[in-house]
Amino acid sequence: MPEEVILRFDEVSFEYLYRKPVLDEASFSVRRGAKITLMGQNGAGKSTLFNLIKGDIKPKDGKISINGNITIGAARQVVDRADFDLTVEEYFAKSFEVAPPNIKSKISKAMDAVNFDIPIDRKVGDLSGGQQARLLLSFALIQSPDILLLDEPTNNLDKAGIDHLIEFLIMYDKTVIVISHDADFLNCFTEGVIYLDVFTHKIETYVGDYYAVVEEINNRIEREKMKNARLEKIIKDRKEKVNFFAQKGGKMRKLAKKMRNETEEMEENKVEVKREDSTIRNFSIPAQDISGEIVKIDLIKIIHNYEPVVKKTDKILRKRSRMLVEGPNGVGKSTLLRALVSGKNEGAKILDGVRVGYYSQDFSTLNFDNTVFDSLEAVMADGIGTQEMRAVAAGFLITGNLMGNKVADLSEGQKGLLSFARLVLMRPGLLILDEPTNHINFRHIPIIAEAVNNYEGAMILVSHMPEFVSEIRVDEYLDLGFAV
Repeated sequence: MPEEVILRFDEVSFEYLYRKPVLDEASFSVRRGAKITLMGQNGAGKSTLFNLIKGDIKPKDGKISINGNITIGAARQVVDRADFDLTVEEYFAKSFEVAPPNIKSKISKAMDAVNFDIPIDRKVGDLSGGQQARLLLSFALIQSPDILLLDEPTNNLDKAGIDHLIEFLIMYDKTVIVISHDADFLNCFTEGVIYLDVFTHKIETYVGDYYAVVEEINNRIEREKMKNARLEKIIKDRKEKVNFFAQKGGKMRKLAKKMRNETEEMEENKVEVKREDSTIRNFSIPAQDISGEIVKIDLIKIIHNYEPVVKKTDKILRKRSRMLVEGPNGVGKSTLLRALVSGKNEGAKILDGVRVGYYSQDFSTLNFDNTVFDSLEAVMADGIGTQEMRAVAAGFLITGNLMGNKVADLSEGQKGLLSFARLVLMRPGLLILDEPTNHINFRHIPIIAEAVNNYEGAMILVSHMPEFVSEIRVDEYLDLGFAV
């Protein structure tokens, strides 16, 4: 029954304790086999809606209906750090109350679905970002759920991984609901959009591929603006006449009263134009004043057939040098960067005295137990005061109401913006960026690309986002894929 509705929200409202509402009388339905994008501004409640579907939280009002024995599988954005010491097999076993005898067969089938080939005795924490992304996807698939919920599934995936995921989702004959900032990825399989509005807390539904829906939303916004502009002009003219006639006597005063009532009705008829996310302000990352060979790399360690292989190279980075590290998922790009930052790469040397600004794709540089204020204060370069720190943070949409929150309570997107704010305050001589666009709203990416491109220090970059890389001037390449 391809048109069978298997998920329905009927006037569902939800709010967290002591916080603003997230959903206000939200109603929509999803049919069996549909491929849906969940779209909305930062903080609109997309992850909250997933939690409502899974039953992890309950609505304040309204009803959520899920047909019969429908099963739900969800792929999270990131692996929980508490699971890093588990083996891959132990991680998959968590999806069952009691691990079945054929669990290895089930694991193999789920991993094959997302082109994931790795020994299952490997520790989760030893996997690359791309491998962890595939692990999360295959974990969601191991029970072949009727409804598959994917939260930013392309983060950390290389092009081959994204292409394979698209092929899988097109062929998957069950229902899929996806949150993603990757427009090209979404447009390949989306047939409808559920839009959450952060300002009205309402839900709207659209039919069509992703680009068609985005165009429809933009056209609607323009129509609403034009309608309001016409009404504003009429209202202004009416108010002037009302003021004029009100000073007259008799029938003119009655006419003024009538026109005042009509004007008030026009003001009520103005539509609330859909507003989009606030965008971060333009910013720059000041560079530490330092010269000489900031980074020298003679040897690199890569992973080939799950074994480390050491290869020679000859890379020297000075002020204004930019190097792009390339290679497929699992070859060791993030491992190389971590070893370089920690000083554990014997074949690489960072000049003494260089401040290193390291953006880690898993936010390992952030202390999740710190408050946001403490996290920013901890990296401030000499001469920066609290007022300037708060101003920098505000430019990244980290306002006063977030300063007392723990870093752990931030969304993944907010953790990314916090990391960039820390880089600005740090004033590094070397910038190391490992997938810096993961979790970042697409509206912020051009601003970040411009700031990175204008940075005056040395820089090492890993990124699987071609649109971002194309905006960066690169003069050195380190291709780990061809080093084998």
